[in-house]
Amino acid sequence: MSKKIWFLTGNLGKVKEAEQHLNKLGYEVEQLIIDEEISEPQADDLYLVAQAKINQALPHLANKEDMLLVEDAGLFIQNLNGFPGVYSAYALKTIGCNGILKLLSHLQSQDPVMNGQLREAEFQAVAALWNGQEIIFGNGKCPGWISQEINGEDGFGFDPIFVPFDLDGLGNALTAGNYGETSTHGATFGAVELEKKQLFSHRTRALNDLITQL
Repeated sequence: MSKKIWFLTGNLGKVKEAEQHLNKLGYEVEQLIIDEEISEPQADDLYLVAQAKINQALPHLANKEDMLLVEDAGLFIQNLNGFPGVYSAYALKTIGCNGILKLLSHLQSQDPVMNGQLREAEFQAVAALWNGQEIIFGNGKCPGWISQEINGEDGFGFDPIFVPFDLDGLGNALTAGNYGETSTHGATFGAVELEKKQLFSHRTRALNDLITQL
């Protein structure tokens, strides 16, 4: 019998990613939506935000034998001192992908390697899981760079402007200008299929980190 994991999120794209990954491991993923608004602490640490969310959601877990999953992620841009970071959801809602491109419009080069370095960014994710006894955390990162234009309609959030660095044969991220065995060939997360994205995904890596602790 599969173990049920309730995923607290209003984003169906996140649920789909989690299902694709966790169903294969014998976990049933269901979306959890509660009427009460979940508040986020004004903190610059994804762990604190994730823990605050899961503490607020636990009383709404009907079956105490089920697990509860929350996830918090952000886009950290090197030459913007890590902005938008933990404020990524707010930045997406207020300035969107076009706003990020405008902030970086002065940082571009005809040299693709230099361009990747100037516009280097990293998706970071922290997943928090209540396993019935305690909260455990998993983290994942996906380094890459910000494209010069919006590309693709798949994914969500800042996916249409983020291009991941290539991966080597072991799945480790390389740096700008280095070609690996796994690549999107310059395509953004918004322009690749979900199966391809998950090879790079910070969220998948955070979930993998969680699973190894169960």
